[in-house]
Amino acid sequence: MDPAPGPVLEETTMTLHLRSAGTSLVLDTLPDRFPVVRHWGADLGDVDGADLTDAADASRTTLGSNTAWMLNDLPVLPLASLGWSARPAVVLHRCDGTAFSFHPGAVTHEAGQETGAGSVRTLTSTGTDAVHGVTVECEIRLEPSGLVRVRATVRNDATGREDLAPGLFVDEVTPYLPLPDAADEILGMSGHHLRERGLQRHALTAGTHLRESWEGRPGHDATTWLAAGRSGFGWRSGTVHGVHLAWSGGTRSLVLNPPQGRKLVGAGELLQGGEVLLGPGGSYTSPWAVFSWGEGLDALAHRSHAWLRSLPSHPSRPRPVLLNTWEAVYFDHDLGKLKALADTAAQVGIERYVLDDGWFGSRRDDTSGLGDWQVSAEAWPDGLGPLVDHVHSLGMEFGLWVEPEMVNLDSELARAHPDWILSDGAGGAPEHRHQRVLDLCAPGAWEYLLDSVCDLVGRYGIDYLKWDHNSPLVAVGHVTARPTSGHHGGAAVHDQTLALYRLLDALHERLPGLEVESCAGGGGRIDLGMMERTQRVWASDSIDAHDRQDIQRGTTLLLPPELVGTHVGAARAHTTLRHLDLGFRAGTALWGHMGVEWDLTAADKPTRERLAAVIALHKELRGLLHSGLTVHADLPDDDALRIEGVVAADGSQAVYEIACLGQLPAWPTAPRPLPGLAPRRRYRVELAAPAYPDLGLLAGWMADGVTLPGSYLSATGLALPVLHPDHLVLVRATAVD
Repeated sequence: MDPAPGPVLEETTMTLHLRSAGTSLVLDTLPDRFPVVRHWGADLGDVDGADLTDAADASRTTLGSNTAWMLNDLPVLPLASLGWSARPAVVLHRCDGTAFSFHPGAVTHEAGQETGAGSVRTLTSTGTDAVHGVTVECEIRLEPSGLVRVRATVRNDATGREDLAPGLFVDEVTPYLPLPDAADEILGMSGHHLRERGLQRHALTAGTHLRESWEGRPGHDATTWLAAGRSGFGWRSGTVHGVHLAWSGGTRSLVLNPPQGRKLVGAGELLQGGEVLLGPGGSYTSPWAVFSWGEGLDALAHRSHAWLRSLPSHPSRPRPVLLNTWEAVYFDHDLGKLKALADTAAQVGIERYVLDDGWFGSRRDDTSGLGDWQVSAEAWPDGLGPLVDHVHSLGMEFGLWVEPEMVNLDSELARAHPDWILSDGAGGAPEHRHQRVLDLCAPGAWEYLLDSVCDLVGRYGIDYLKWDHNSPLVAVGHVTARPTSGHHGGAAVHDQTLALYRLLDALHERLPGLEVESCAGGGGRIDLGMMERTQRVWASDSIDAHDRQDIQRGTTLLLPPELVGTHVGAARAHTTLRHLDLGFRAGTALWGHMGVEWDLTAADKPTRERLAAVIALHKELRGLLHSGLTVHADLPDDDALRIEGVVAADGSQAVYEIACLGQLPAWPTAPRPLPGLAPRRRYRVELAAPAYPDLGLLAGWMADGVTLPGSYLSATGLALPVLHPDHLVLVRATAVD
């Protein structure tokens, strides 16, 4: 995108009204502070900035004589120098302790517009603190999807200043947007490995609600969206505003409710002590804080989905159904078995075959070999070629598991380059899964990984990498001098994250057709920073369909379904030992980037035929599933019953799952809605696939279907069959006029 020239707004107040996709953002540009948000939310209609000049007076109160700590015109970067006595947005200090309070003498503003895949409205504001030798630039973008993205750049202006200590530490940069005063409930996510992104709610009380990740990645307990609204907001109703940090390192997300009368939501990078030290002329740019809102959580999610779908990195072709070998063979890489698995996979409609861990170096288990990215002569005496050629002969793509950022101490790489291993200088944290973290900033390490991966991809015609990241970055520092600061022993998460981004960018530049999955021990690194460089996430190492109902729902609050790996596992779940029917397992996996992770050679013919039928249905529906709007019904018994689906953007069709996760408190139930249908259209509603054989108590519409207005179906809906726990039915709605 090329920025169009915009006016520089100096020494005057100008009100800007930015509009896109049902969102209005009203900004005042004052000469003594960063932009002030007068409104963020529902579209205000066709009014220009001049119509809104009185918004400032409308939002101010008389403060009196003893309230200097209060602030009327609160900017996106609230500062103590304005009288703000809650948490400041920018925290800095020089090596001698000075510059702790950023105090710009004046702020200039430049408005602009970018054209490309839609129109992007921008505002860039620059404030300089000449006394302390610091400049901060704040950039605000209203995207075509209605997302608001905000970041700030800090520059050390100490060049040629003998009165200033040369080094400037950046401790915190956190942009904020205001919440409506009516917001009194917070929604976030939490969880752990194998149980990620479970939704949780609690009251928005006075004080600060803070969610952090200190593990060098968002983590399995990442909040993903931190949102707030009036109590009881749901999927389809209730105004909700939220923030997400587009960053793959340490993260901080906050809701502030201080006594100054302003509720705020914000996010920024969690920086460890001394992690960002700027020399004279050096600068730091914060990650994008991404803000979304909507009438209901579905609308909030649609904005991030639309933004991701507009990126050049977003996959443009149908998502191939894949088979991953992990839960089929684990480390047992027998060529005959793997070929037979490929044969069976092709028979059921698999389009991409992914060889998981165990193909390289001494990697016969998870204790050794990690870092030696050369095909094992022991496990693969003839190389991967015989398997790759066989897979390709069956018409399938070939993918490979890698974990480039990690290293086993028992590896040729670790023995040759102990200086490439991150440490705090005193041994670091205990090993996780026998792993240490490779320093991507150590001289030669980044190049080694780039060359190794490119060689593998080029040699074998690899289409896809499952990029894992199992170890958290805890107590990690540079052993060798880090390029950004020239000293060793400093915390390394920030540098490591930027180096990873450069590595992925370089891979895509060299190998433009390559797709990369962000795995991270399952769902440990799912964020919009990674999604600018990857084409899929592995939502969780658990493919237990019961738990996946929650995991996938939480994941698709941020990501559209086509970016979320959803696999059909064996009847007995590897992680929970729970036994589940194939219809429920496959029906749960249908919705995302579908795959299979199961020893299909052990499945009987009827089972394989049932699986093939669901894969065929997925292929029939994926054009809709991977382009439409995700929707969820608001149900009072949500813990036991789910109605979720995808509706075409033009309202022409939709597909839903009605899933039972436990015993319902009442039977028969009242009719339940099919959300998101166009109210003025009529729809033919019928089963999308035959109901499971043991379902005996059917709903009346299931035999021959019904035709009803969208207004009726979305408000009243359908009677339900009496579903058994951990079973589902699939429903299709097709517009007939």
